[in-house]
Amino acid sequence: MRITGQLIEATTGHHIWADRFDGSLDDIFDLQDRLTESVVGSIVPSVQRAEIARAYAKPTENLAAYDLYLRALGRYYARSQSAFEEALTLLERAIRLDPDYALAKALFAYVVAVRDAGGWSTAEENTKATSLAREAVHSNRDDPDTLRFAAHALSHIAHDYELALSTIARAIRLNPNSAQALVNAGWVHLHAGVYEPALGYFEQAIRLSPLDQEMGIMLWGAGAACLVQGRNDDGLGFMRDAARQMPNYAPIYRWLAFAWVCVDRINEGRDAMARVLELDPAFRIAKISTPFRDPTITENMRTAYRVLGIRE
Repeated sequence: MRITGQLIEATTGHHIWADRFDGSLDDIFDLQDRLTESVVGSIVPSVQRAEIARAYAKPTENLAAYDLYLRALGRYYARSQSAFEEALTLLERAIRLDPDYALAKALFAYVVAVRDAGGWSTAEENTKATSLAREAVHSNRDDPDTLRFAAHALSHIAHDYELALSTIARAIRLNPNSAQALVNAGWVHLHAGVYEPALGYFEQAIRLSPLDQEMGIMLWGAGAACLVQGRNDDGLGFMRDAARQMPNYAPIYRWLAFAWVCVDRINEGRDAMARVLELDPAFRIAKISTPFRDPTITENMRTAYRVLGIRE
């Protein structure tokens, strides 16, 4: 016989505890005793953790800081160089209003990582983002959004792959059906050189949220995960879909140009690179970010861009 128990917080639907108990009908009273012991031993600390988590789940007591966070998140989704700069300004104001606002710190670090992927961040920004990401992880370990933002920044900017992997794993455990957390998990694993799980995370996110506003990012990640494994045709397919989803985002066209070179279609690669330069006229090989544990990935991209005639 198997008995499954689950405890849900009624007003929010938040999962608090679950366990299962297997035994024989011949030992039904022993099974009852084990179930009772487990419930008493597990539910009390679980309820305590849930109450603490609910207290921490309040984004901030400072409503002005929360408003600034939401405005910054809106600017992030605009996905342009100027919008990212505006988001960072708003988040700096939020953190000044509430120095303990872990979610704002984590989003700041994440936006800087995204800027770095575009070749737009500064060394000073990267240093600050690394510090804020670490602060966010250590101050709020029970908020999936805080953890996913911070994990991405830690892998991309700080190259602290082990902390990033453990942080994103916790975010996934806390919210296993979050497409956004799965996307960040894909990028963290991609940066860390754990390629097969990376592709799985991206594909799972695509299945879970087919109308997601981050679909272009999901497809981009899936394409990158294929390309670094030598699955060039699959990678090209994902990248072409990503470019259709986000036709005004230069970093995706950089990867599309790289994908065309990987399949020996140089003319199409030049067309994609022309779009990159249209969107980001200042792009040069030196602006390529280097988030990957395996340095050959970045070097392969540099070689491809030289083939396409991009200046150092």
